[in-house]
Amino acid sequence: MCSQSLPTRIFLANPTANKINGTDTSSLVTASRPNGLIRVMGIDPGSVITGYGIIESDGARSFHLTHGHIRVKGDSFPERLGHIHAALGDIINEWQPQEVAIEQVFLSNNPMSALKLGQARGAAITAAISRQLTVAEYAPRLVKKVVTGSGAADKKQVQIMVRALLQIIPEVQVDAADGLAIAICHAHSRKAPGGTVLPQRKRTRGRGLRL
Repeated sequence: MCSQSLPTRIFLANPTANKINGTDTSSLVTASRPNGLIRVMGIDPGSVITGYGIIESDGARSFHLTHGHIRVKGDSFPERLGHIHAALGDIINEWQPQEVAIEQVFLSNNPMSALKLGQARGAAITAAISRQLTVAEYAPRLVKKVVTGSGAADKKQVQIMVRALLQIIPEVQVDAADGLAIAICHAHSRKAPGGTVLPQRKRTRGRGLRL
């Protein structure tokens, strides 16, 4: 089931730029983990709460490293976006994931909510891209199907399955569980037969997002 799931979209980092604050990070990004494990960060973006989870996986087995959530309240919305970007950047710097996956925007009856969610996603994506990481995007229904077997699963079912798959005993906050679920989805989908990367689109000055 998992091996047939493909990302809806992939954002590519500029492969020629491998410096963060003047430090060469190419070996951190490209080096293989012991025993062929790949370190993946999953992000469940939100304008108030952003969940994240980091695992290591060989495609068949996944191992929990860390998870958590970023809560931003009380500031202006642009300041919230800045907090999300900075916090995720700090987590990426600390845990050094090799690949990042994020949940796709879902349809909403509230246009303003959808707009804010999209902007929160942008803050998360740029935190990864600016550190030369490739970001894959998955639809919420696909993530649920990969993790639970049902695209209609609720958050509680996802939470239960994530804890079971990663053998996590303590309760996992729901947004963090979603972040872990996205990481699991990507880990089991990244080498799917026939998988392709979308054509690249360059920005000016050779930096930034490519689609």
